[in-house]
Formats: sequence, C-alpha cells, structure tokens
Amino acid sequence: MMVNTTIREKVLMQKIRDNKRSSWRGWSRLLAGLAIAALLAGCDAVVDKTVHLKMGHDLDQSTPVHKAMVHMAERLEELSDGSMELKVYSNGQLGSERELIELLQIGSLAMTKVSASPMESFVPKMKIFSIPYVFRDHEHFWQVLESDIGRDMLAAGETVGLRGLGYYDAGSRSFYTVDTPVHKPSDLNGLKIRVQESQTSMQMVSALGGSPTPVSWGELYTALSQGVVDGAENNPPSFFISKHYEVCKYYTLDEHTYVPDVVLISDYVWDSLTEQQQQWLQQAMDESVEYQKKLWAEATDHALEEVQKAGVEIIRPDKTLFMDQVESMHDAYKGEPVYDLLQQIQSM
Repeated sequence: MMVNTTIREKVLMQKIRDNKRSSWRGWSRLLAGLAIAALLAGCDAVVDKTVHLKMGHDLDQSTPVHKAMVHMAERLEELSDGSMELKVYSNGQLGSERELIELLQIGSLAMTKVSASPMESFVPKMKIFSIPYVFRDHEHFWQVLESDIGRDMLAAGETVGLRGLGYYDAGSRSFYTVDTPVHKPSDLNGLKIRVQESQTSMQMVSALGGSPTPVSWGELYTALSQGVVDGAENNPPSFFISKHYEVCKYYTLDEHTYVPDVVLISDYVWDSLTEQQQQWLQQAMDESVEYQKKLWAEATDHALEEVQKAGVEIIRPDKTLFMDQVESMHDAYKGEPVYDLLQQIQSM
C-alpha cells in the first residue's frame, strides 16, 4: 500500500503546533510518528520498482502503428514480469511530432514515433528515404532496414539524444490528386502538391514537375477541399484513414519513396535502464515490428479496396517514366555522404 507521506507529515506537524504545551512524552510520540512516516516513505520507494515509460505519437488509434505500440507495451509487461510499464498516448495528446522529439531530447518523455523524413534534420543520412526510387521494391527496402546500414542510421541519432529502437512499415508513398489524373510526370506540371517539412521531399516534387507546398498533416484535408493544394502524396492506409479520398478522386501508384516510421527513445531514459531492462524493451520492440508488418499489409489491401468502392480511380503508371525524370536528382548528391549510401543500397 502506498503511504501519502505529505499528508501524514502535515497532520503530524499540525499536532505538534497544537500541542506546544504538551509534555516531553507527548513530543516524543509525535517525533517518533514523523520518523515512522519517513521510514514508511523509504519502504515505499524500495517496494515500487516498476519502471513507468510514456510514449506519445500523433496518429489515430486505428492505425497499424498504434496497434503495434500497444502490442509492444503488452509484451514488455510480460517479458519484465510486470516490472516495466509502457503507456501509449495517441492523437498528439502529448504534443506535435516536433514537440515530442524535443521532449525526448531533454528526457521529459521516454519514447515516440516519427516519420523518417523530418528526422533528416537530426540525422542527415535519413534523407535517403526521401530520395525517390532508391529501393527496387518492398523486399529490398526491408533488406536494407535490417542490415548494418539500417542499424547504423538508428544509432546515428544518439549524438542529438535520440536513440532509434527500430522501424515500422509505412509502405510506399504515391501521388493523389483532386481532379487531375496523373499518368506521367508531366501531368504534375503546375500542380501544388503537399509535402512534409523535408527539403529532399520538396526537391523530389520539383524534379517531377510539381510545385511542393508544405502543409501540416492536420490541416491537409481542409487544404485539399479549399484548393490550397491540388494533391498530396502518401501511402494507401493514410490516404484512406485521413478520408482524403473524399476530396481526391485519383490515386497514382507510382511508389516514388519508401519512408519508414522510426521509433525513438530518449538517450537519457535509455541510459537510466539496466542492461536487462534494455534487452526486454528491445525484444518487445522487435516483436512489435513483425506484428506491425502483418497489420500494415492487411491495412494496405483494405484501404485500396475501400477507396475504389468510394469512386477513386487507381492508376498504375509506367514507373520508369518517373524514375528517368528524377535520375538527375540522384546525380546531384555526388560528393555527399548520402551518395555513397545510395550506391551501397542500390548494389545490395
């Protein structure tokens, strides 16, 4: 049972004040009471050894990512025999993506999930995910993530207080537009396309002929409805869950980028854990990755079926037309570390 030492001490101190004229024997009893309260407080600190971790993110609870986090929390509790607890807060309850990252950096929050695109401002090598057509297909993408290359990028954030625990599948990103079907890059000419706050993403849209327009995710539905932007780019589950298909009637599966989600833990929090606790957390994370992959595949199929039922035209273009259009973008990275990384990945 937890003892509320603050209340107990206040009561005892009040008794001392009320008994100023009491005998020495009475004073002794009260002082002994304070000593017992302090002792009990110390006992509580020893008994309660549970490690409580908070994890915040900005996605809906219906997403495969949130469900995977809940799975991780359940497995962590099982592996640690209840000595570790992970509580997950969704829908931006604890702040925006940028705010959550900053909370991790100062150790005020344990964990979060972010897209790899905004992470490039903290880990420059992560811009590789925003460069179009780096990966041949989904299998190649995961081969890279599970290699030394993927693990090195997770570790690179430690210099800014952010330790990567693993990746969640976010599929491939493709263009969707309000009223202009996109069959080839030139169809993007003059269209304002929403992008994330990523320089590489903006360069990609420009290379393909569009006009990159940063808009926050929460404001995108309204931006599409009011003509602030003519389209956006994202994976099928996000297109469906966001209900952007109610406004955009064309979805072009050009699959220009594979941008994973990255699960981060504060370096301060990680270093405060014992080696055994770190192992439990990493194992729970790894198991949640496999669980999320399965959920993601199911969610992708379901999303494409549902948006088609709603009247969205699914376009499967000749991807080589888009690949050829951005080839010069690859060459522009010559002389930079990311170009060497690009060569390593494409040789795998």
